[in-house]
Amino acid sequence: MAPRMGMVAGEASGDLLAGLLLGGLKQRFPGMSAFGIGGPKMAAQGFDAWWPHHKLSVFGFVDALRHYRELSGIRDQLGDRLLAERPDVFVGVDAPDFNFGLERRLKEGGIRTVHFVSPSIWAWRGGRIDKIARSTDHVLCLFPFEPELYQAKGIAATFVGHPLADTIPMEAPKAPARAALGLTADAPVLAVLPGSRRSEIQHIAPAFLQTVAVLARQRPDMQFVMPVVPGLRDMVEPMVREHCPDAPLQVLDGRSHEALAACDVTLIASGTATLEAALFKRPMVIAYRLGWMSWQLMRHMGYLPWVGLPNILARDFVVPERLQDAASPQQLAQDCLAWFDQPARMEAVQGRFAEMHNTLRRDTGRCASDAIAKVLESR
Repeated sequence: MAPRMGMVAGEASGDLLAGLLLGGLKQRFPGMSAFGIGGPKMAAQGFDAWWPHHKLSVFGFVDALRHYRELSGIRDQLGDRLLAERPDVFVGVDAPDFNFGLERRLKEGGIRTVHFVSPSIWAWRGGRIDKIARSTDHVLCLFPFEPELYQAKGIAATFVGHPLADTIPMEAPKAPARAALGLTADAPVLAVLPGSRRSEIQHIAPAFLQTVAVLARQRPDMQFVMPVVPGLRDMVEPMVREHCPDAPLQVLDGRSHEALAACDVTLIASGTATLEAALFKRPMVIAYRLGWMSWQLMRHMGYLPWVGLPNILARDFVVPERLQDAASPQQLAQDCLAWFDQPARMEAVQGRFAEMHNTLRRDTGRCASDAIAKVLESR
């Protein structure tokens, strides 16, 4: 009998990962069904979304507290429904603050649970590993160093590679992407990616757009593309008019992969998108800003000197990181220009990213479905 699967994915990045996972699972279990919370990538694989994924798109501690009652209500209702439906397995995709509480309730109710995407216990909030042990039967890890951390605590874990490494080509030529976006073939191009959540746009986009204004004055031949998650254009366009009205900036509805393929360098908010940029072999400047209170809480929790995934995987500052007050338009412009002015440095980092791509390419759909099949067999 084909398995029935409960799933929760929050935000655009979780929807993308879950959609790729569902594609692999459907190859193994053609008649499977999946339901819960998800987005359009999951819906394209036949997922039945009881709530849309954007309901979980909160940003930082303060935003989470502000929406706590709504999120708690959704989690309680979802837990009740899943316990009534009794899926064969539940897969929580990222969204750890939402999913771990739900997973623990389902596990205690006799439903097998899998968590896809290890939270960054190796970077901050390492104490959560005990919470993970109570919540999930198996962790699917995107990065090769993670399973050992879990196995040391007696938690089953499998490195499945990163789905993006399977879908993004090893070589992404610029010319077709530039033609598709109407960009000049031989002009320098900067892709500007300020994040996928409303609160990220609020805190990060103004500094990024001010950086565009600085660069447009210093390099009049430079072109700029800014992919925006569908639905957030209403926030972005007034900011563009305020901060860089005369810059040759093209605001895109989605199309982030085309923008990354087309660009020479990207100015990018810390998060999954930085890994996408690395897989496209594009040099980048990583920046991040939070609200003041969230920053005060977060700044003392880090274990590693890096926040960007490319730097964490390389265990080195291969690309610049500018956080909070350090992410000034002047500094970000200087960091971006440094890449354009140092082609040998660009070539060297592209080589590091190619090695990273090879390590992460593991046919994630197949590896994850193999791991989930073993969980199902152990019921």
